[in-house]
Amino acid sequence: MLDSIFRRLRGKKILIAGFGREGQSTLRFLQKFLPNAVVGIADKNESAFQNIDKERYKLYSGDDYLNAASDYDIVIKTPGISVKDIQIDLSKISSQTDLFLEAFHNQIIGVTGTKGKSTTSTLIYHLIKGCKGVEGENDRGGSDVILAGNIGVPVFDCLQNIGRKTIIVFELSAHQLQFINKSPHVGVLLNVFEEHLDHFGTFDKYKYAKINVLRYMSDSDIAVLNNKLCFEAALHEKRYVDFENYNFDDYDIKWDDILLLGEHNKLNIKAALCACYAFGFTIDELIPHLYTFKPLEHRQEFVGTFSGVKFYNDSISTIPQATIAALNTIKNVNFLLLGGFDRGIDYEPLVAYLKENVIPYVLLTGKAGETIKNKLQCADYKGYILEYTDMQSAFEMIKILAKKGDVCLLSPAAASYDRYKNFEERGVIFKDFANKF
Repeated sequence: MLDSIFRRLRGKKILIAGFGREGQSTLRFLQKFLPNAVVGIADKNESAFQNIDKERYKLYSGDDYLNAASDYDIVIKTPGISVKDIQIDLSKISSQTDLFLEAFHNQIIGVTGTKGKSTTSTLIYHLIKGCKGVEGENDRGGSDVILAGNIGVPVFDCLQNIGRKTIIVFELSAHQLQFINKSPHVGVLLNVFEEHLDHFGTFDKYKYAKINVLRYMSDSDIAVLNNKLCFEAALHEKRYVDFENYNFDDYDIKWDDILLLGEHNKLNIKAALCACYAFGFTIDELIPHLYTFKPLEHRQEFVGTFSGVKFYNDSISTIPQATIAALNTIKNVNFLLLGGFDRGIDYEPLVAYLKENVIPYVLLTGKAGETIKNKLQCADYKGYILEYTDMQSAFEMIKILAKKGDVCLLSPAAASYDRYKNFEERGVIFKDFANKF
């Protein structure tokens, strides 16, 4: 299975572009399997090279760190590296995702979507693991099912756990899908909304990357799509399952007993069931395991009640549609924390929703907060519009204004990396302040 990767890389000068978690994983792979390969490493931050043998590897850093690509045969790009403003031969670009899909295509359930992919991927893994009913190895020397990818585990780090019968649940971001030449055997496309425009430049380019999850499918592969995206499958003449309209009425699913809440999660559940079905499992054998799945952290997470105020952490919500979904699920919100890094996405849907469903106190931060504030003011918003600089200042205001029985929701509708490392850090800090409230 690894032969296809070796064929792509053997005898090539290889540049690793980006030296975070995945870039380091790629280097470990090359050191193990292709120890004599000519390898360069490029990262904007020189500090990334602290533990690297500078005599063994050519290192590139600074603003022009990707200019070295012209000296290499193949560039293994990590997901966070944008090439939209860089002159580079795109035919040279590959990635762990690209190489892995080529090697293990028939074993992969690939899951993508602007929102819901982590929940859906983890649920698919949970369902299959429940059906398998084993913790050990299968008869071909690997795990029965693994979960990897954008969930936080580089796929090259999972190679030792993959046998011939291992099912691989692969969470895929648009960044990972941007430069691939093979789609997964079962490809799940949950939804596509404006996101990551700072990376892709335009929504069309972002959407194009997302649709790569089915673009390179063969006749034997299956796409799992919601109703709004089925035309994409038709466009590419793929076999597909419309999970939104799949008839689950014939099955005894006790929806109220499932811990995942909200209509958006109902769609994620349907997608997960359809993906497993497409891979050969029956709906009936999957259903019992729905009830044992626990929601992931930072996703409409109930933090607790402190001083009579209920706090919910939905830091994962980085687009308006996700925040709207949270407000439709968590009722009677009194304090809504919005804003962060502004990536140029359209906030009109959120403003229109808030005008019709007034939250008493909207707390705004960052450039995205400024954008939302201006739009709310233009819309003659009837609630209070407040601004905060950091989580501490937000909680100081909430402390003064909140009364027993109020509900406070962090659902920012914006990225976090103007102030935080990622949405997880933002959510953890919110929870820390809530616990001290």
